[in-house]
Amino acid sequence: MALKAAAALDVELMSTGAFSIDQLMELAGLSVSQAVYRVHPPSAGRRILVACGPGNNGGDGLVAARHLSQYGYEPTVYYPKHNKNELYQRLSKQLEDLNVPFVNDFSKALADTDHVVDAVFGFSFSGEIREPFPAVIKALEETEIPVTSVDAPSSWSIEGGPPMSGVGSNFHPAVLVSLTAPKPLVKHFKGRHFIGGRFVAPSIAAKYDFEVPRYEGVDQVVEVMPGGKALVR
Repeated sequence: MALKAAAALDVELMSTGAFSIDQLMELAGLSVSQAVYRVHPPSAGRRILVACGPGNNGGDGLVAARHLSQYGYEPTVYYPKHNKNELYQRLSKQLEDLNVPFVNDFSKALADTDHVVDAVFGFSFSGEIREPFPAVIKALEETEIPVTSVDAPSSWSIEGGPPMSGVGSNFHPAVLVSLTAPKPLVKHFKGRHFIGGRFVAPSIAAKYDFEVPRYEGVDQVVEVMPGGKALVR
């Protein structure tokens, strides 16, 4: 799904689909939290570092951190550029009420975690990566700690995948959670791939020419193979 179509789909969900932005963010963050639980259960280590950018991708990360806390994990949030929008302020307050710590030193937090959620930049990101995020993405490139990226590995383009050189060119997370529907960048991704879009009406999926996978039970994510078909469990 190209950038223009993906952006149009988001608009469609909030118009004819009748979803609000906070509903979609809640569903996205819930999907991410379930994917993390699937690939990194609490028995593998409860410390989760959630790196959040200032936009919607970061909001998804804030929601995921709240759910992870409720699951029994010990999330820590790196959120250096707080969005002043009321929605993001409320998401931050919900984490504060759960005593989820916000940290300023990403490198130090990375050295003291078991798993990372990359919610820095989403599929619509373009332009120059500004401070403090170049160092964050470089650290994600170099760490041996598994990383789960939200909708797009940070710094990747929706069509071309990782940049040819510079920041993010060697960033290959272990897990990707595609929200609503996979983006073209997935053809460059080699890790475990989940789709979280159990809210898309069949009529909207048909309009945008993608297939909603079969979700099992109460799952909000489904793992798919590189070709896009759901894995049989």
